[in-house]
Amino acid sequence: MALHLWTNALIATMAPDAPEPYGLIPDGALAVQDGRIAWVGPRKDLPLALDDAATAYDAQGALVTPGLIDCHTHLVYAGDRATEFEARLNGASYEEIARAGGGVLSTVRATRAADEDSLIRQSARRLRALRAGGATTVEIKSGYGLSQEHEAKCLRVARRLAEEEDLSVRTTFLGAHALPPEFAGRPDDYIAEVCRMLPVLRAEGLVDAVDAFCEGIAFSPAQTQRVFEAARALGLPVKLHAEQLSDSAGAQLAASYGALSCDHLEWLNEDGARAMAQAGSVAVLLPGAFYCLRETRVPPVDLLRRYGVPLAVATDCNPGTSPCTSLLLMMNMACTLFGLTPQEALAGVTRNAARALGLADRGVLARGLRADFVLWDAHNPAELSYALGINPRRVTCIEGQPA
Repeated sequence: MALHLWTNALIATMAPDAPEPYGLIPDGALAVQDGRIAWVGPRKDLPLALDDAATAYDAQGALVTPGLIDCHTHLVYAGDRATEFEARLNGASYEEIARAGGGVLSTVRATRAADEDSLIRQSARRLRALRAGGATTVEIKSGYGLSQEHEAKCLRVARRLAEEEDLSVRTTFLGAHALPPEFAGRPDDYIAEVCRMLPVLRAEGLVDAVDAFCEGIAFSPAQTQRVFEAARALGLPVKLHAEQLSDSAGAQLAASYGALSCDHLEWLNEDGARAMAQAGSVAVLLPGAFYCLRETRVPPVDLLRRYGVPLAVATDCNPGTSPCTSLLLMMNMACTLFGLTPQEALAGVTRNAARALGLADRGVLARGLRADFVLWDAHNPAELSYALGINPRRVTCIEGQPA
Protein backbone atom coordinates (compact mmCIF):
# COMPACT_ATOMS: atom_id res chain seq x y z
CA MET A 1 0.00 0.00 0.00
CA ALA A 2 1.07 3.63 -0.53
CA LEU A 3 3.62 5.06 1.84
CA HIS A 4 3.47 8.72 2.92
CA LEU A 5 6.43 10.50 4.46
CA TRP A 6 6.65 13.68 6.53
CA THR A 7 10.08 15.24 7.10
CA ASN A 8 11.64 18.42 8.50
CA ALA A 9 9.50 18.28 11.64
CA LEU A 10 9.99 18.85 15.36
CA ILE A 11 8.23 15.72 16.61
CA ALA A 12 6.86 15.39 20.14
CA THR A 13 6.17 11.66 20.29
CA MET A 14 4.85 11.85 23.89
CA ALA A 15 6.34 8.41 24.49
CA PRO A 16 6.29 7.92 28.29
CA ASP A 17 9.74 6.29 28.44
CA ALA A 18 11.52 8.71 26.08
CA PRO A 19 14.78 10.22 27.42
CA GLU A 20 13.90 13.71 26.17
CA PRO A 21 10.98 15.82 27.51
CA TYR A 22 7.88 15.33 25.38
CA GLY A 23 9.76 12.54 23.56
CA LEU A 24 11.09 15.35 21.41
CA ILE A 25 12.85 14.57 18.09
CA PRO A 26 14.40 17.62 16.37
CA ASP A 27 14.58 17.37 12.57
CA GLY A 28 12.35 14.32 12.69
CA ALA A 29 10.58 12.21 10.10
CA LEU A 30 7.37 10.22 10.24
CA ALA A 31 6.21 7.58 7.73
CA VAL A 32 2.59 6.44 7.39
CA GLN A 33 1.22 3.34 5.71
CA ASP A 34 -2.34 1.99 5.81
CA GLY A 35 -3.35 4.60 8.39
CA ARG A 36 -0.63 3.51 10.83
CA ILE A 37 2.76 4.90 11.72
CA ALA A 38 5.34 2.85 9.83
CA TRP A 39 8.39 4.67 11.24
CA VAL A 40 9.23 7.71 13.35
CA GLY A 41 12.61 9.08 14.34
CA PRO A 42 15.42 11.48 13.42
CA ARG A 43 15.52 12.23 9.69
CA LYS A 44 19.19 11.24 9.54
CA ASP A 45 18.20 7.71 10.60
CA LEU A 46 15.43 7.34 8.01
CA PRO A 47 15.70 3.87 6.40
CA LEU A 48 16.58 3.93 2.71
CA ALA A 49 13.51 1.83 1.96
CA LEU A 50 11.31 4.78 2.96
CA ASP A 51 12.86 7.14 0.41
CA ASP A 52 10.43 5.91 -2.24
CA ALA A 53 7.29 7.20 -0.51
CA ALA A 54 4.36 7.81 -2.82
CA THR A 55 3.83 11.18 -1.22
CA ALA A 56 6.47 13.28 0.56
CA TYR A 57 5.53 16.27 2.68
CA ASP A 58 7.86 18.97 3.98
CA ALA A 59 6.65 19.94 7.44
CA GLN A 60 8.73 23.14 7.20
CA GLY A 61 9.88 22.90 10.79
CA ALA A 62 6.39 22.51 12.25
CA LEU A 63 5.84 20.95 15.65
CA VAL A 64 4.14 17.57 15.27
CA THR A 65 2.23 16.01 18.16
CA PRO A 66 -0.19 13.14 18.49
CA GLY A 67 -3.76 14.11 17.65
CA LEU A 68 -5.47 15.59 20.67
CA ILE A 69 -8.07 13.49 22.48
CA ASP A 70 -11.04 14.94 24.34
CA CYS A 71 -11.89 12.16 26.77
CA HIS A 72 -14.89 13.80 28.51
CA THR A 73 -17.65 15.65 26.68
CA HIS A 74 -21.43 15.97 26.78
CA LEU A 75 -21.37 17.32 23.24
CA VAL A 76 -24.77 16.12 22.00
CA TYR A 77 -27.50 18.40 23.33
CA ALA A 78 -30.02 21.00 22.26
CA GLY A 79 -30.36 24.61 23.36
CA ASP A 80 -28.14 26.48 25.80
CA ARG A 81 -28.14 27.60 29.44
CA ALA A 82 -26.95 31.18 29.19
CA THR A 83 -29.67 32.28 31.64
CA GLU A 84 -28.21 29.96 34.27
CA PHE A 85 -24.78 31.44 33.66
CA GLU A 86 -26.31 34.80 34.43
CA ALA A 87 -28.08 33.42 37.51
CA ARG A 88 -24.82 32.06 38.90
CA LEU A 89 -23.19 35.45 38.40
CA ASN A 90 -26.08 36.90 40.41
CA GLY A 91 -25.34 34.55 43.30
CA ALA A 92 -27.24 31.30 42.67
CA SER A 93 -25.26 28.09 43.21
CA TYR A 94 -25.11 25.15 40.80
CA GLU A 95 -27.04 23.05 43.31
CA GLU A 96 -29.73 25.72 43.81
CA ILE A 97 -30.27 25.98 40.07
CA ALA A 98 -30.51 22.21 39.74
CA ARG A 99 -33.00 21.87 42.60
CA ALA A 100 -35.17 24.60 41.05
CA GLY A 101 -35.60 22.55 37.87
CA GLY A 102 -32.73 24.04 35.93
CA GLY A 103 -29.38 22.48 35.33
CA VAL A 104 -29.34 19.14 33.54
CA LEU A 105 -33.14 18.88 33.41
CA SER A 106 -33.51 22.06 31.38
CA THR A 107 -31.22 20.59 28.76
CA VAL A 108 -33.11 17.31 28.95
CA ARG A 109 -36.32 19.11 28.00
CA ALA A 110 -34.69 20.79 25.01
CA THR A 111 -32.93 17.62 23.89
CA ARG A 112 -36.04 15.48 24.13
CA ALA A 113 -37.88 18.02 21.96
CA ALA A 114 -35.21 17.95 19.24
CA ASP A 115 -35.13 15.38 16.45
CA GLU A 116 -31.95 13.66 15.31
CA ASP A 117 -31.26 15.96 12.40
CA SER A 118 -31.60 19.02 14.62
CA LEU A 119 -29.23 17.49 17.16
CA ILE A 120 -26.78 16.68 14.38
CA ARG A 121 -26.78 20.29 13.18
CA GLN A 122 -26.28 21.75 16.64
CA SER A 123 -23.70 19.19 17.79
CA ALA A 124 -21.68 19.14 14.56
CA ARG A 125 -20.71 22.78 15.11
CA ARG A 126 -19.18 21.87 18.44
CA LEU A 127 -17.40 18.82 17.05
CA ARG A 128 -15.96 20.82 14.17
CA ALA A 129 -14.63 23.40 16.62
CA LEU A 130 -12.88 20.66 18.58
CA ARG A 131 -11.38 19.25 15.39
CA ALA A 132 -10.23 22.73 14.33
CA GLY A 133 -8.30 22.87 17.59
CA GLY A 134 -6.44 19.63 16.92
CA ALA A 135 -8.82 16.98 18.27
CA THR A 136 -8.83 13.67 16.40
CA THR A 137 -10.72 11.54 18.95
CA VAL A 138 -13.67 12.69 21.07
CA GLU A 139 -15.70 10.93 23.73
CA ILE A 140 -19.41 11.80 23.69
CA LYS A 141 -21.70 10.96 26.60
CA SER A 142 -25.45 10.61 26.54
CA GLY A 143 -27.34 11.76 29.64
CA TYR A 144 -29.64 14.44 28.25
CA GLY A 145 -32.34 12.00 27.19
CA LEU A 146 -32.95 10.05 30.43
CA SER A 147 -35.31 7.60 28.70
CA GLN A 148 -34.54 4.71 26.42
CA GLU A 149 -35.98 6.51 23.39
CA HIS A 150 -34.03 9.71 23.89
CA GLU A 151 -30.81 8.18 25.20
CA ALA A 152 -30.74 6.00 22.09
CA LYS A 153 -31.39 9.09 19.96
CA CYS A 154 -28.42 10.93 21.46
CA LEU A 155 -26.12 7.93 21.08
CA ARG A 156 -27.18 7.45 17.46
CA VAL A 157 -26.37 11.11 16.85
CA ALA A 158 -22.90 10.56 18.32
CA ARG A 159 -22.35 7.60 15.98
CA ARG A 160 -23.59 9.64 12.99
CA LEU A 161 -21.29 12.52 13.88
CA ALA A 162 -18.30 10.19 13.69
CA GLU A 163 -19.29 9.14 10.19
CA GLU A 164 -20.30 12.55 8.86
CA GLU A 165 -17.50 14.59 10.42
CA ASP A 166 -14.65 12.11 9.82
CA LEU A 167 -13.55 11.95 13.43
CA SER A 168 -13.12 9.07 15.86
CA VAL A 169 -15.90 9.11 18.47
CA ARG A 170 -16.29 6.93 21.57
CA THR A 171 -19.77 6.77 23.09
CA THR A 172 -20.52 6.61 26.80
CA PHE A 173 -23.95 5.81 28.27
CA LEU A 174 -24.69 8.28 31.07
CA GLY A 175 -28.28 7.36 31.82
CA ALA A 176 -27.53 7.91 35.51
CA HIS A 177 -26.92 11.63 34.99
CA ALA A 178 -29.99 13.13 36.66
CA LEU A 179 -33.43 12.08 37.81
CA PRO A 180 -35.99 12.68 35.04
CA PRO A 181 -39.24 14.43 36.02
CA GLU A 182 -41.38 11.35 35.45
CA PHE A 183 -39.38 9.56 38.18
CA ALA A 184 -39.46 12.46 40.68
CA GLY A 185 -39.04 11.09 44.20
CA ARG A 186 -38.25 7.59 42.88
CA PRO A 187 -34.51 7.44 42.23
CA ASP A 188 -34.24 3.71 42.89
CA ASP A 189 -36.94 3.02 40.32
CA TYR A 190 -35.11 5.15 37.79
CA ILE A 191 -31.84 3.31 38.42
CA ALA A 192 -33.72 0.09 37.71
CA GLU A 193 -34.83 1.66 34.42
CA VAL A 194 -31.24 2.66 33.61
CA CYS A 195 -30.12 -0.93 34.20
CA ARG A 196 -32.92 -2.14 31.92
CA MET A 197 -31.96 0.33 29.16
CA LEU A 198 -28.32 -0.63 29.13
CA PRO A 199 -28.44 -4.09 27.50
CA VAL A 200 -30.89 -2.81 24.88
CA LEU A 201 -28.63 0.09 23.92
CA ARG A 202 -25.57 -2.14 23.91
CA ALA A 203 -27.30 -4.64 21.64
CA GLU A 204 -27.88 -1.78 19.19
CA GLY A 205 -24.13 -1.11 19.14
CA LEU A 206 -24.47 2.30 20.74
CA VAL A 207 -22.41 1.96 23.93
CA ASP A 208 -18.63 1.80 24.37
CA ALA A 209 -18.55 2.58 28.12
CA VAL A 210 -20.84 3.44 31.06
CA ASP A 211 -20.70 6.50 33.31
CA ALA A 212 -22.70 7.84 36.26
CA PHE A 213 -22.95 11.04 38.31
CA CYS A 214 -22.31 10.06 41.92
CA GLU A 215 -23.18 13.15 43.95
CA GLY A 216 -25.69 14.49 46.46
CA ILE A 217 -27.73 16.16 43.70
CA ALA A 218 -27.59 13.04 41.54
CA PHE A 219 -27.14 9.40 42.62
CA SER A 220 -25.78 7.68 45.69
CA PRO A 221 -22.86 5.25 45.76
CA ALA A 222 -25.30 2.36 46.25
CA GLN A 223 -27.32 3.41 43.21
CA THR A 224 -24.14 3.93 41.20
CA GLN A 225 -22.99 0.45 42.14
CA ARG A 226 -26.15 -1.04 40.64
CA VAL A 227 -25.33 0.65 37.33
CA PHE A 228 -21.76 -0.63 37.49
CA GLU A 229 -22.99 -4.16 38.15
CA ALA A 230 -25.19 -3.95 35.05
CA ALA A 231 -22.21 -2.72 33.02
CA ARG A 232 -19.98 -5.49 34.36
CA ALA A 233 -22.54 -8.12 33.40
CA LEU A 234 -22.31 -6.86 29.81
CA GLY A 235 -18.52 -6.60 29.79
CA LEU A 236 -18.59 -2.81 29.46
CA PRO A 237 -15.93 -0.59 31.09
CA VAL A 238 -17.03 2.06 33.56
CA LYS A 239 -16.02 5.58 34.51
CA LEU A 240 -17.44 8.04 37.02
CA HIS A 241 -18.20 11.69 37.69
CA ALA A 242 -16.62 11.53 41.13
CA GLU A 243 -15.98 13.93 44.00
CA GLN A 244 -16.93 17.08 42.11
CA LEU A 245 -19.06 18.81 44.75
CA SER A 246 -18.42 16.62 47.79
CA ASP A 247 -16.53 13.53 48.92
CA SER A 248 -18.86 10.58 48.36
CA ALA A 249 -16.11 7.94 48.12
CA GLY A 250 -17.09 7.53 44.48
CA ALA A 251 -13.48 7.12 43.37
CA GLN A 252 -13.00 4.10 45.63
CA LEU A 253 -16.20 2.59 44.30
CA ALA A 254 -15.25 3.20 40.68
CA ALA A 255 -11.75 1.85 41.26
CA SER A 256 -13.18 -1.35 42.71
CA TYR A 257 -14.76 -1.91 39.29
CA GLY A 258 -11.50 -1.16 37.47
CA ALA A 259 -12.81 2.16 36.17
CA LEU A 260 -11.11 3.62 33.13
CA SER A 261 -11.28 7.03 34.79
CA CYS A 262 -12.64 9.13 37.60
CA ASP A 263 -13.47 12.67 36.51
CA HIS A 264 -13.59 16.09 38.26
CA LEU A 265 -12.11 14.98 41.64
CA GLU A 266 -12.00 18.34 43.44
CA TRP A 267 -12.92 16.59 46.71
CA LEU A 268 -10.82 13.45 46.23
CA ASN A 269 -9.17 12.14 49.39
CA GLU A 270 -6.06 10.00 49.85
CA ASP A 271 -8.00 6.74 50.03
CA GLY A 272 -9.54 7.56 46.66
CA ALA A 273 -6.18 8.40 45.09
CA ARG A 274 -4.68 5.20 46.43
CA ALA A 275 -7.56 3.14 45.08
CA MET A 276 -7.28 4.78 41.66
CA ALA A 277 -3.56 4.07 41.52
CA GLN A 278 -4.10 0.42 42.40
CA ALA A 279 -6.82 0.08 39.75
CA GLY A 280 -4.90 1.96 37.06
CA SER A 281 -7.72 4.51 36.74
CA VAL A 282 -6.96 7.85 35.08
CA ALA A 283 -7.76 11.15 36.81
CA VAL A 284 -9.58 13.34 34.29
CA LEU A 285 -9.29 17.01 35.25
CA LEU A 286 -11.97 19.38 33.98
CA PRO A 287 -10.78 22.97 34.47
CA GLY A 288 -13.59 24.41 32.32
CA ALA A 289 -16.25 23.36 34.81
CA PHE A 290 -14.08 24.51 37.72
CA TYR A 291 -13.72 27.91 36.07
CA CYS A 292 -17.37 28.35 35.02
CA LEU A 293 -18.67 27.35 38.45
CA ARG A 294 -16.10 29.63 40.11
CA GLU A 295 -15.01 26.82 42.38
CA THR A 296 -12.19 27.37 44.84
CA ARG A 297 -11.25 23.82 45.81
CA VAL A 298 -8.79 22.50 43.22
CA PRO A 299 -8.24 18.80 42.52
CA PRO A 300 -5.39 17.39 44.66
CA VAL A 301 -2.85 17.22 41.84
CA ASP A 302 0.14 16.71 44.15
CA LEU A 303 -1.65 13.78 45.80
CA LEU A 304 -2.38 12.22 42.42
CA ARG A 305 1.24 12.71 41.36
CA ARG A 306 2.45 11.10 44.59
CA TYR A 307 0.43 7.98 43.88
CA GLY A 308 1.39 7.93 40.21
CA VAL A 309 -2.18 8.37 38.93
CA PRO A 310 -2.13 9.39 35.24
CA LEU A 311 -3.54 12.89 34.68
CA ALA A 312 -5.81 13.61 31.71
CA VAL A 313 -7.41 16.92 30.73
CA ALA A 314 -10.73 17.36 28.89
CA THR A 315 -13.19 20.09 27.93
CA ASP A 316 -16.29 18.64 29.67
CA CYS A 317 -18.09 20.35 26.78
CA ASN A 318 -21.65 20.85 28.07
CA PRO A 319 -24.22 23.64 28.05
CA GLY A 320 -24.37 24.32 31.76
CA THR A 321 -20.93 24.25 33.33
CA SER A 322 -18.36 24.15 30.53
CA PRO A 323 -19.58 25.44 27.15
CA CYS A 324 -16.07 25.01 25.76
CA THR A 325 -14.76 23.44 22.56
CA SER A 326 -11.03 24.14 22.90
CA LEU A 327 -8.59 21.60 24.32
CA LEU A 328 -5.85 24.20 23.95
CA LEU A 329 -7.69 26.49 26.35
CA MET A 330 -8.19 23.58 28.76
CA MET A 331 -4.46 22.88 28.67
CA ASN A 332 -3.74 26.48 29.64
CA MET A 333 -6.34 26.37 32.42
CA ALA A 334 -4.99 23.07 33.72
CA CYS A 335 -1.59 24.74 34.04
CA THR A 336 -2.71 28.08 35.45
CA LEU A 337 -5.55 26.87 37.71
CA PHE A 338 -4.41 23.38 38.73
CA GLY A 339 -0.63 23.69 38.52
CA LEU A 340 0.08 21.14 35.81
CA THR A 341 3.26 21.55 33.81
CA PRO A 342 2.92 22.08 30.04
CA GLN A 343 4.33 18.59 29.55
CA GLU A 344 1.68 17.12 31.87
CA ALA A 345 -1.01 19.10 30.08
CA LEU A 346 0.01 17.78 26.66
CA ALA A 347 0.23 14.24 28.00
CA GLY A 348 -3.22 14.86 29.46
CA VAL A 349 -4.79 15.44 26.05
CA THR A 350 -2.81 12.72 24.26
CA ARG A 351 -1.54 9.51 25.86
CA ASN A 352 -3.38 9.79 29.18
CA ALA A 353 -6.62 10.82 27.49
CA ALA A 354 -6.31 7.75 25.26
CA ARG A 355 -5.87 5.61 28.36
CA ALA A 356 -8.96 7.19 29.93
CA LEU A 357 -10.92 5.87 26.95
CA GLY A 358 -9.29 2.44 26.98
CA LEU A 359 -7.58 3.13 23.63
CA ALA A 360 -4.11 1.67 23.36
CA ASP A 361 -3.68 2.47 19.66
CA ARG A 362 -3.26 6.24 19.86
CA GLY A 363 -2.06 9.16 21.97
CA VAL A 364 1.63 8.49 21.24
CA LEU A 365 3.56 8.69 17.98
CA ALA A 366 5.10 5.23 17.72
CA ARG A 367 5.38 2.52 15.13
CA GLY A 368 2.20 0.52 14.65
CA LEU A 369 -0.14 3.07 16.26
CA ARG A 370 -2.83 5.10 14.49
CA ALA A 371 -1.39 7.89 12.40
CA ASP A 372 -3.42 10.63 14.08
CA PHE A 373 -1.21 13.69 14.40
CA VAL A 374 -1.26 17.49 14.18
CA LEU A 375 1.18 19.98 12.68
CA TRP A 376 1.42 23.21 14.65
CA ASP A 377 3.05 26.57 13.95
CA ALA A 378 5.10 26.29 17.12
CA HIS A 379 8.76 25.89 18.03
CA ASN A 380 8.26 24.42 21.50
CA PRO A 381 5.51 22.08 22.79
CA ALA A 382 5.00 24.39 25.78
CA GLU A 383 3.56 26.98 23.38
CA LEU A 384 0.40 24.87 23.12
CA SER A 385 -0.33 25.49 26.82
CA TYR A 386 1.04 29.02 26.87
CA ALA A 387 -1.01 31.14 24.46
CA LEU A 388 -4.57 32.26 25.22
CA GLY A 389 -7.07 32.56 22.37
CA ILE A 390 -4.57 31.50 19.72
CA ASN A 391 -4.88 28.35 17.63
CA PRO A 392 -1.55 27.53 15.95
CA ARG A 393 -2.87 24.38 14.24
CA ARG A 394 -1.64 24.07 10.67
CA VAL A 395 -2.79 20.60 9.56
CA THR A 396 -4.59 17.69 11.23
CA CYS A 397 -4.01 14.18 9.90
CA ILE A 398 -6.42 11.39 10.77
CA GLU A 399 -5.09 7.93 9.96
CA GLY A 400 -2.41 9.69 7.96
CA GLN A 401 -4.79 11.69 5.80
CA PRO A 402 -4.73 15.51 6.01
CA ALA A 403 -8.16 16.70 7.13
